Amino acid sequence: MPETAIPLDWLVPTALLVLGLTVGSFLNVVIYRLPLMMETRWRRDCCELLEIDQEKQVERLNLATPNSHCPQCKAPIKPWHNIPVLSYLILRGKCGTCAQHIPARYPILELTTGLLTLTLAWYFPLSLALLGAVLFTWALVALTMIDVDHQLLPDDITLPLLWTGLLFNLTGAYAGLGDAVIGAMAGYLTLWTVYQVFKLLTGKEGMGYGDFKLLAALGAWMGWQMLPVIILLSSAVGAIVGIAMMVIKRRGRDIPIPFGPYLAAAGWIALLWGDTLMARYMGATGLN
Repeated sequence: MPETAIPLDWLVPTALLVLGLTVGSFLNVVIYRLPLMMETRWRRDCCELLEIDQEKQVERLNLATPNSHCPQCKAPIKPWHNIPVLSYLILRGKCGTCAQHIPARYPILELTTGLLTLTLAWYFPLSLALLGAVLFTWALVALTMIDVDHQLLPDDITLPLLWTGLLFNLTGAYAGLGDAVIGAMAGYLTLWTVYQVFKLLTGKEGMGYGDFKLLAALGAWMGWQMLPVIILLSSAVGAIVGIAMMVIKRRGRDIPIPFGPYLAAAGWIALLWGDTLMARYMGATGLN
């Protein structure tokens, strides 16, 4: 083999890294536009229900139209200015047309998506399970950021994620089909029950229905056996972050904190290390 050739063992990780960076750039579009698309759809449905004429023509907006452009000067972003991470560094974090600052969250999300996708290469062989893990990861990244920005977990992502998990488990990629179906049911009903009890005791809504659907999706991917690990991890991290925000930022108790990002992080950790965590938990509690 020529010395300049890339070893075969590095082909898959390299391809996953490049693919993850590229998809991360697309996820930036999804995270920004999908909530706007949903808001436009809701407004249109409300106007139709109330028989109210919309006062102005709403600009067509979807994930493909209009083309990506600078939010300041509205100039279209040139393809060579849209290379994930690299273009941001070359342009020093500024628009190539008007030199306005570009938020660092865009390359950070691209890099994060790339590294998360790359990590999967060390835990899954080149198989159907790897393909599913990649799609699973991308969906969780999008859901996390949308929930952070809008406290919203769109059905457009959570429901396909649930059905896709059941589809992959037809072949037992991550769990048996029976365990996956029970996992979806138990995931939804667990948080739904917590929601109803909390509302009954306090008169307040402690979480949204999107959280129920996300946990149902995680159960559909990994089976009901992994739900305790996911719930414990997400609750622990959520509690720590919530207390830290109240102490450091003096955030009031009445300000809602999105739970979706903690569920997503716990679900991703459980996908890779869930069996190990479960074994250690069982050993520590003497249940094995």
